[in-house]
Amino acid sequence: MATFISVPLKKSSEVDLVKPLSKFVTASYAGSEEQGEYIRAVEELNKLRKNALGRPLDKHESSLEIVLRYYDQLCAVEPKFPFSENQLCLTFTWKDAFDKGSLFGGSVKLALASLGYEKTCVLFNVAALASQIASEQNLDNDEGLKAAAKYYQLASGAFGHIKDTVLSALNREPTMDISPETVGTLSLIMLAQAQEVFFLKATSDKMKDAVIAKLANQAADFYGDAFKQCQYKDNLPKYFYFQEVLPVLAAKHCIMQANAELHQSILAKQKKHFGEEIARLQHATELVKTVASRYDEYVSVKDLSDKINRALTAAKKDNDFIYHDRVPEVKDLEHIGKAALVKASAITPPLSQKFTDLFEKMVPMAVQQSMSIYNQRKAETVNTLVGTMREATNLCNGVLASLNLPAALEDLSGDSIPQSIAEKARSIVQQGGLQSIEQLIKDLPELLTRNREILDESLKMLDDEETTDNDLRTKFNQRWNRTPSGDLYKPLRTEGANFRNILDKAVQADQVVKDRYNTHCDMITLLCKPENELNAAIPSANPTKTLQGSEVVNVLRSQLAQLDEIKRERETLEGEIKAVTFDMSTTFLTALAQNGAINEEQLSLSQLDQLYSANNQRVQASLRTQEELLGQVQTSHQEFSSLKQSNTEANQREEVLKKLASAHDSYVEISSNLREGTKFYNDLTEILLKFQNKCSDIVFARKTERDELLKDLQQSIAREPSAPSFNVPAYQSNPAAPAPGPTPAPRTVFQPQQGQQQPKVQPPARPPPPSFTPQAASTTAPPAGQPATNPPPMAPASPAQGPPYPTYQGYPGYFQVPMGYNPYAYGQYNMPNMPNMPNVPYYQATPGQGGYPGVPPAGQPYPGYPQQPPQQQPYYPQQ
Repeated sequence: MATFISVPLKKSSEVDLVKPLSKFVTASYAGSEEQGEYIRAVEELNKLRKNALGRPLDKHESSLEIVLRYYDQLCAVEPKFPFSENQLCLTFTWKDAFDKGSLFGGSVKLALASLGYEKTCVLFNVAALASQIASEQNLDNDEGLKAAAKYYQLASGAFGHIKDTVLSALNREPTMDISPETVGTLSLIMLAQAQEVFFLKATSDKMKDAVIAKLANQAADFYGDAFKQCQYKDNLPKYFYFQEVLPVLAAKHCIMQANAELHQSILAKQKKHFGEEIARLQHATELVKTVASRYDEYVSVKDLSDKINRALTAAKKDNDFIYHDRVPEVKDLEHIGKAALVKASAITPPLSQKFTDLFEKMVPMAVQQSMSIYNQRKAETVNTLVGTMREATNLCNGVLASLNLPAALEDLSGDSIPQSIAEKARSIVQQGGLQSIEQLIKDLPELLTRNREILDESLKMLDDEETTDNDLRTKFNQRWNRTPSGDLYKPLRTEGANFRNILDKAVQADQVVKDRYNTHCDMITLLCKPENELNAAIPSANPTKTLQGSEVVNVLRSQLAQLDEIKRERETLEGEIKAVTFDMSTTFLTALAQNGAINEEQLSLSQLDQLYSANNQRVQASLRTQEELLGQVQTSHQEFSSLKQSNTEANQREEVLKKLASAHDSYVEISSNLREGTKFYNDLTEILLKFQNKCSDIVFARKTERDELLKDLQQSIAREPSAPSFNVPAYQSNPAAPAPGPTPAPRTVFQPQQGQQQPKVQPPARPPPPSFTPQAASTTAPPAGQPATNPPPMAPASPAQGPPYPTYQGYPGYFQVPMGYNPYAYGQYNMPNMPNMPNVPYYQATPGQGGYPGVPPAGQPYPGYPQQPPQQQPYYPQQ
């Protein structure tokens, strides 16, 4: 009776995990101390997959432990790498576990770039291997029973987990073996077998019959549910595996029900309900007879049948002679209770007892993404604060330049270069003068062109692959059942459009810088000249030495000194703002562990507010102080201007000094902008190269997937029939029943029953020797030299049903059989006579050989054979 069902393993194609994962680690953790450690972990992961999937596995717990470790590692690594079709693309190919394929087409398989698909298939193998290990246990001892129950419940839980998650993990139609209806049925089968193991344990422990009956009835219920699931699903019965499983489930349902009735009958006997005892034993007998008659080749019930029959015979004897209790109908019996002691094991990683995460130090992708967004928010905050201070400084310099300060205070003599102008001129020369700016401006178009070429090449790869995919989709229609490239590339195209928009804005910014340079180019050129040439280029004016010690000049100098102090404070504050650091990964990891998700915006904004609130207040205070001082400077400058002598020379000199001061400030800003632009283009080049690699990787993965799909389509087309189906004639599909007598074996295909070995085909029996009477011999043999005559008309021979039989060269003591009496000729009456060969049998005169004649009616001799007298001794053909 102990026939248990196990599930075959799925088979996977080899996948190289090292190259793509190492490439991602190298790009994401460049310069990191953990980079080498992560690359070694990638190699270990690849070895683990080969051990779990790349070799035959023994039906032992150690093999299951390897598969469990690989599954746990997949669960651990899934949130740490961006596995998807448009990011880190790895294509996993698995064959259907139940479909054995055909001669030309091979077995059904599915290739998907989805780690969820890999996890699902590995978990299927966990369940399948657990069922195989459980079926190998020795159920005669407690250890074997406990192990079998454990592994069957694990298998049930794994199949049930696949049922709940497969559609969301794949986002497409799965193969039949991992479809929800298939794994749901397998989960029920495993649960039923686990319940049966508990029944066997209770029986071996000789527990109370009431408990055993409930356990058996629950097992029968589980088997019945599994049988219904397996029978009424549209696609399952077509698999040979389920054709073999169905009768086992039906037999187990009856056996468990019979056991429940048997033990319940013992309980009825204890309660002196002898009629109920007999009714239950009779019902159990009927169930066992059903199994013996229908499913005997799958499950043996001889011991159980004998046990029930002995109990029934004894019960009937006692009831007939002693108790005379009425035997109720089966439908009137009280229902047996149920006791479910099994449940599907919960699939909560880690499942392995020896699991250690190879990428323990690597933070999950959710944390990495949150960190990336946080760093962007932090950079925006820093840029805002620094940009605000720089704008305020530029505004201050512009206001002072428009007022010709501090040059106006230094130029009281009217014929020498003001000290501030001389310092600005030396500063420009030290920074490289015009040559440095012109070189930076010359480099920008080259950097821009390189970035545009990288972006265009990346998008062209996507365009070419998408065009090929669309052409194949048009050619194969519904058969081309993979994700359209247009849908898959949407994120990449959005990213590419963003890069193009950035480049367009950068071009506009470059033009603004060039225009500003052209505006101040002359004055910057003047500042780059030697000091004597610069002094000659500045117009002279009447001296204003009378204002040298005036109060208004001292006030202006004090106010300008305060503005310079504010600028120096801003430079210090800018350094402090840029130096602020905080590790948000711990905060994000804690949030992910507690809530299962990260509210990045709330956490980031809260932390940034704490980090930069004090700096923001200092920046705002600096702006307010500057605004007050500029107002005071403008008031003091008006008073200073009213005291100065106003003439044409003085106005021209002051105007030139203003332009020189403004040119210096523009030079500093233009140099800064050009250096930032150069750094921007270089940084963008690295980003675009990563984008290009991403596009190249996904296009290569799509090409590999396309080749696999084309190969599968070719195999599928090869499996299809080359012509439409047609109706077979009735005389070929339904041959007439043979009449009694020796007939050749019919040419039919033997269909063995499930589980029964096909018998060896025996060769046909040799035909009987001919017999004749003396009269027949005298009338049958024609005179020598005369042509043979045809026999009397007879019904045409029926079509040959068996293989052709050999001809014999004759029998001793008999004449050669003439052509007209050839017993092996097929359709001989339609053949022409051969007068030139009167004594040569037809079977010797013609190449080939005819079929065997049809069967004569019962009681009549074979046509063409002369009748043999009874006293004649039998003759045998020559060997």
